[in-house]
Amino acid sequence: MGMPEIPDFDINREDAINLILASIAFEELALAHIMNAEGEKLQRVIEDEDATMEDIMEVNEQVTASLRAVIKKEMLLQFKLEDTIGLIEEEDDDEA
Repeated sequence: MGMPEIPDFDINREDAINLILASIAFEELALAHIMNAEGEKLQRVIEDEDATMEDIMEVNEQVTASLRAVIKKEMLLQFKLEDTIGLIEEEDDDEA
């Protein structure tokens, strides 16, 4: 298997920064949807009259695991945002 070929396209620094910021925004939106779905999952089991305490605890553990993963991703996104802000500040310094 050969190396993948990346298509040749022109992109300037400002476009690259904007694409990075857009990717962060889309990832944040996806995480918001995940958190909403986890909340709905927990709400469904709590409202289920047939749910046992074991059922509730099991779902709670699943939600907790998902939210821990979301928090980890949020931390990575924070680093990505901070690095991007650094690029913007470098660009501003270069223009001054």
